[in-house]
Amino acid sequence: MTRRRVGEREAKTKLLEYRLPEGWHVLVGRSDADNEALSLRIAKPGDWWLHVRGVSGSHVVLRVPDGAEPTREVLKQAAAIAAYHSKAREAGTVAVSCTRARNVNKPFGAPLGSVQIRDETVLKVRPSLGLAEKQQREPA
Repeated sequence: MTRRRVGEREAKTKLLEYRLPEGWHVLVGRSDADNEALSLRIAKPGDWWLHVRGVSGSHVVLRVPDGAEPTREVLKQAAAIAAYHSKAREAGTVAVSCTRARNVNKPFGAPLGSVQIRDETVLKVRPSLGLAEKQQREPA
């Protein structure tokens, strides 16, 4: 059995990236492996992590620059992107869990892409990309 070098798994992640009008960046996982890498290795402790409650979907991270704090409207835009990249895309209003990335961890023995969170805030939004601009992103 060969051992992977550090960083090899991250090099294979294929994330989507969106830019919000206020200059905020949103990263979206596309698979279970991408979701796990995004949530546990790529997201910084101060970033916001989002996921639709009770429905399969992408893990989403709102990048937070040092010293900045997103408004509730920016969080709602990121939550709408999370809802759009879930199985609830065609639903009306969707509940999205939001927490800091530092509050996301993987339970021992949990399947790929499964995480548990604490200190969540729930936002109710309609699935949408809104005014977000899709960016080209190299594998992280």
